[in-house]
Amino acid sequence: MSFLRGRNKRRTQTLVLGVGALMLPVASMAWGGSGKHWPLAPRSEALPNLHLTPGATDSRVTEANLDWTICRRGGYTHTVRPPESYTEPLKRRQIREYGYRDKKIWHYEEDHLIPLEVGGAPYSFRNLWPEPRRVTGGWGSRTKDALENRLHELVCSRRLPLAIAQFAIAHDWIAAFKRYIGSRPADGHRYQWH
Repeated sequence: MSFLRGRNKRRTQTLVLGVGALMLPVASMAWGGSGKHWPLAPRSEALPNLHLTPGATDSRVTEANLDWTICRRGGYTHTVRPPESYTEPLKRRQIREYGYRDKKIWHYEEDHLIPLEVGGAPYSFRNLWPEPRRVTGGWGSRTKDALENRLHELVCSRRLPLAIAQFAIAHDWIAAFKRYIGSRPADGHRYQWH
């Protein structure tokens, strides 16, 4: 007999199999806003394979033109973001290339390793990868999104050079998070800084 048992207020559920008097948790999942559930990926999948996704920058974005590109009022990323018709087939292919056991595409965000917010190449397959939405320790896509926003703010306020922000996030985004935000993700993934 199997059933779902609620764990806490975060809308997570644990699948439990009952075998006689023995109860075994089989998987932990969170429910997405669209009713889809996301499994908890292992920490080893939090970072991209740098042989497949080393990162790539957009040569149109330089330290000299920040005010007309990534830091301009009214936004920039919506003008360069690739459409889903481009990213979804790429995500399917990369999930296979990465060898992920979980093949459900909605469990991943096709993410720019070097984000558009700090001059990442929009269409380069070397800069896009299937990032798990939920990872052990909280190192999933929403946590990386918080780092992207923080690096954008630091670059646009001229407190961090563009090339350093790009290198830090491409080399090891978790280490960059620890350096520029904190030692671990916050509950609820709400970050504020000035």
